[in-house]
Amino acid sequence: MQNNKINIVITEDHPIVIEGLKTMLSKKDEFCIAGSFSTGQELLEYLKYHEIEIILLDISLPDISGLELCKTIKLNWPKSIILILSNHTERSIIMQSVQNGGRGYLLKNASITELIEAIYRAIDGQLVYSKEIHEIISKPSEKELLGNTNITKREKQILLMISEGKTSNQIAQELYLSNLTVDTHRKNMLQKFRVKNTAELIKEATRQQLL
Repeated sequence: MQNNKINIVITEDHPIVIEGLKTMLSKKDEFCIAGSFSTGQELLEYLKYHEIEIILLDISLPDISGLELCKTIKLNWPKSIILILSNHTERSIIMQSVQNGGRGYLLKNASITELIEAIYRAIDGQLVYSKEIHEIISKPSEKELLGNTNITKREKQILLMISEGKTSNQIAQELYLSNLTVDTHRKNMLQKFRVKNTAELIKEATRQQLL
C-alpha cells in the first residue's frame, strides 16, 4: 500500500452515490480514494496502470455487468479485493458474485461504519456481507432443498444439444427422432426442472452441474 494507505476505487453509475462514498471514506486517514468511475471499461483501463487494494463495485453498470467484471478483475488483478455495493437482493446474484471473485456483498443502505468495517475485514481475508445479505444466503433456496433433478440418458443428450443452441428439428434429425418426440422431452424437462422456458432450463441445469 502506498504511503501505508489503503487505495480504494469506486465504480458506480450514480454520481451522487460516488460523491457520498468519497466524502465519507475520505474522513478515514488510512483510506486513499484513488479514483471513481461510472463504467466498467473505465475501471479496467485504470487497473492496467495502478495497483488497487479495494474496489467498491456496483453490479448494474451501463456497459458491463458487475458480475462479469468480477471475473475479469480476479483473472487479471487477483490481489485486488472486490466488494459489491448493490440494491439487488436476489440470492442467485449474491452467490454468483462470490463465485466470480467478489470478497463481499453489501447493500447500498449499509451504514458507513458497516462499510468501513467490511473493508478492514476483507483485507484481513474474510468474506463480508451486510446483515440482510447474510440472512438471505444462509437460507437454502427452494431448488436447493429439492436437490438435483433426475433425468434420463436421452433427456441429458437432448439437454446438451439444446444448450448448444440446436433447434428441435436439428436434434430430431441428428438423433433420428420425430420432432414430436423431441418436443415431448423438452416439455418433460421444463416440468422436471420447474422452469418456464429454455433459457431457465439451461441456467438451472448448469447450476446443478448437469451441463
